[in-house]
Amino acid sequence: MSSTDNQATWLSQDAHDRLQAELDELIAARPAIAAEINARREEGDLRENGGYHAAREEQGKQEGRIRYLQELLRTAKVGDAPDSDAVAPGMVVTIYFDDDADDTETFLLGSREISATTELTVYSPESALGKAILGSRPGQTVTYTAPSGADIKVTVVSFEPFAG
Repeated sequence: MSSTDNQATWLSQDAHDRLQAELDELIAARPAIAAEINARREEGDLRENGGYHAAREEQGKQEGRIRYLQELLRTAKVGDAPDSDAVAPGMVVTIYFDDDADDTETFLLGSREISATTELTVYSPESALGKAILGSRPGQTVTYTAPSGADIKVTVVSFEPFAG
């Protein structure tokens, strides 16, 4: 697996289809939000028109989500999780924290957008933990800096392709 594959977002077919349906709905709703803005604009003074400002804010949120989904779906790798000899996006990873070897944590390393399709916790490959374990193999210990500033050591116990 090349380093560019590690940067791609892996999505199951189910997650891809769900996100594509959301994108289609958002695009279909564009005329309705534009009509709402136009109707609020016609109410008069825009400086004190809460409805107009709320509609514009909603439009901004929708357009941001549309751009995000378009880029995500354009660059995503869809299908079966990768089969690799090292931790990569699309893998279910089990680790333990070096300060408590009896306490393991199992999670999916992938897009948070897939979290609706699995009971597993999902960590992004761009997260501090995700970046630290990318390319790791069972038995390998890595250190990452948590958002609190603490350095945390974890050891990769195992990993396997996500089958969800």
